Amino acid sequence: MLLVLALGAAIWWAGKALGVPRQARFLLLGLLYVVVLMVQVALPRGHGLREATGGSPALWLILGGFVALTIAYRAVLARLRARAGGGVTDAGSAASPARPGEGPMGEAELERYARHIMLREIGGPGQQALRQARVLVVGAGGLGAPALQYLGAAGVGTLGVIDDDTVENANLQRQVIHRDADIGMPKVFSAQAAVQAQNPFVTVRPYRRRLDGEVAEALFADYDVILDGSDNFATRELVNRAAVAAGKPLVWGALSQWEGQVSVFDPAEGAPCYACVFPERPAPGLAPSCAEAGVLGPLPGVIGAMMAVEGVKLVTGAGAPLRGRLALYDALWGETRQVAVKPRPGCAVCGAGAGRGPA
Repeated sequence: MLLVLALGAAIWWAGKALGVPRQARFLLLGLLYVVVLMVQVALPRGHGLREATGGSPALWLILGGFVALTIAYRAVLARLRARAGGGVTDAGSAASPARPGEGPMGEAELERYARHIMLREIGGPGQQALRQARVLVVGAGGLGAPALQYLGAAGVGTLGVIDDDTVENANLQRQVIHRDADIGMPKVFSAQAAVQAQNPFVTVRPYRRRLDGEVAEALFADYDVILDGSDNFATRELVNRAAVAAGKPLVWGALSQWEGQVSVFDPAEGAPCYACVFPERPAPGLAPSCAEAGVLGPLPGVIGAMMAVEGVKLVTGAGAPLRGRLALYDALWGETRQVAVKPRPGCAVCGAGAGRGPA
């Protein structure tokens, strides 16, 4: 077998030295492989020529299988590049990425997002949509942390994150985007550094301030999708009003101890808004905060990742977002269920569109 491999190497490098095209050299290697395989099959065991070329066709068949898989992989990559739209640029280095959403994807981006592009529901057009998308995440805490991580890794071109809080030691049990060294740092800057370190092809815009009505109106107009990872009712109500006024879909999530909830509130598409489902705040003590009641560390990762999935679906048009449905997850018992939710006639926030029914 070593003799054949040496002969193949000699054919390749001698051909290269003589200026023989790569295609012709591959053809010669293919002919050599066929001849050797025929020797292994046609000659009896113990024959000198058969022994000198490996002694068994199995080894050559395995080698041929590996070569075939490599060729198929390269062909798939070429097809993915074609689907992704228009060639490879010199900006394909991870060290110096192109500005988000501009120009064709470089080779490094194509390789990074290949598993997305292979999905029929996303493909090249969907990945381009993600590159050009602008998603705002409200809160860089328990829910915002995993949502930002996965949206950034997925290739959302522009991520906004608004939060006025700083990283505390007590956050690190569940807010895994932040590190121990980040204690005392504003959460938006810690999150920005983590996301861009993981994916330099995205831009993260940090807004270190508390969300209010005036800020929300101007900020939401600049984004395509809003994710609400806030942890208090006042902010949730504000985010909902601003999203409805801007006509933007709102991916909402909430946590409590072992349980989480996710939905997509989108009255512009006939779905309810947050106020339709939760018209009044619960009585004091009925819905304690995580600081008061505790929360399972991995639970925000589950719910935040689900929110990121809904964001990707909204941007790419894949599947059916959770419009008109409220997903409930009970980590303690490993149970997941959904309940239908509808626009509420007379809703003070989106009542004008309440008669259209869920999407």
